[in-house]
Amino acid sequence: MTEKPLHLVVLAAGEGKRMNSGLPKVLQPIAGKPMLAHLLDAALELSPARVHVVVGHGADQVSAMLASLADDRIVTVTQRERLGTGHAVLQAMGEIPESARVMVLPGDMPLVRPETLVEFSTLAAPLAVLSFQAPDPHGYGRILRDPDGRVVGIREQRDASEAEARITEVNSGVLAADADRLNDWLDRLDNDNSQGEYYLTDCIGLAAGDGAAVEAMCCNDPEETLGANNMRQLADLDRALQRRRRNALMDAGVRMPDPDSVQVRGRVSAGRDVVIEPGAVLEGDVSLGDGVIVGVGCTLREARLAAGTRLEPYCVLDGAETTGACTVGPFARLRPGTVLAAGVRIGNFVETKNAVFGEGAKANHLSYAGDAEIGAHANLGAGTITCNYDGANKHRTIIGEDAFIGSNSALVAPVVIGDRATVGAGSVVTGEAPADALTVARARARSIPGWKRPVKKN
Repeated sequence: MTEKPLHLVVLAAGEGKRMNSGLPKVLQPIAGKPMLAHLLDAALELSPARVHVVVGHGADQVSAMLASLADDRIVTVTQRERLGTGHAVLQAMGEIPESARVMVLPGDMPLVRPETLVEFSTLAAPLAVLSFQAPDPHGYGRILRDPDGRVVGIREQRDASEAEARITEVNSGVLAADADRLNDWLDRLDNDNSQGEYYLTDCIGLAAGDGAAVEAMCCNDPEETLGANNMRQLADLDRALQRRRRNALMDAGVRMPDPDSVQVRGRVSAGRDVVIEPGAVLEGDVSLGDGVIVGVGCTLREARLAAGTRLEPYCVLDGAETTGACTVGPFARLRPGTVLAAGVRIGNFVETKNAVFGEGAKANHLSYAGDAEIGAHANLGAGTITCNYDGANKHRTIIGEDAFIGSNSALVAPVVIGDRATVGAGSVVTGEAPADALTVARARARSIPGWKRPVKKN
């Protein structure tokens, strides 16, 4: 590999008119993340000295996304007039030392693998391009070779002759060159073409004319080079990335009865004998321990499930964690800050938030636990809620070990339920419920004899 410092130039100034969207093209998401962010994940594996992202349309939006990455190697360069790819690269060259090696990358290439870029970066020719064989080359720049197979140029679709249009080796948009030579070729570009633009690809012809060696590396998997110009192509990219991620999980031993129905929109790590049932959606960083079962239609977002955890169908876990084998659902919602210990049972139509359940605790149906600590083996009866919000502030509920909360009870926080306490069904508890005692807090029932139901007026 060259010892020259590597500078990356990422072209992210385009509008993407055919997307028909207010979002800049490179920010269109696949698998829950902007295309540009996927590309940068791969590109940063090269350990570049600097990444110069050329912005233009929607520059504020693109810059805000880049700032969220919090990587000081990434800087932005503005292309105020969009006069072609050559002009875009030229905007960044003023910040790149002449002694550097420059790699140019399109911002809408989210499927490229780090391994491909690493291999490409080892090419030492004064100028190198990443090509691929396209079954349908329409719309791509064709790689032109002389009779001896040497690369002599790239012809854009609009300017190609009939013979050139039949060439199937095409340009991916990835180019690498020595900075001093690239500056010279960029300065010599003209816009004498059907678009009236300065094409970066014309540098190949200039380099060949100067007698400089031009090397083309053909990418083994053309899918890596794909971009998107409209929403249909964006969906194709999403499907391709989903397929790649599902295959990686299955290769690692995860069982998916219907893999095409599973969405993997983040980084998922999984142990042995994990099962992901049809319709599941996994977003962000998700960790699945040995033997975890993710039921039909479940959504996991930033979740960590300990070995042996079972999710029944149609649960939503967002920022939740299990620390031991437990059962959740069906139709349960676990919100951020939820932590479940071993043996916990969360049943149907139960919602939790910022709640910690001790070992063996249960909330089997129709309950809400927010800002709460539920002790080991405590039981929340059906319809139990913690009233944690007074309209301005959140308050905490503490429920002791082996406590039993009767059905349809409201615990008005801040409140403490002691160890082994029992709260009678239908109670509204506003003070401490002492340990080892029954607390009943409800109005006395009374009957009114002779009462008549109202009737409708004619």
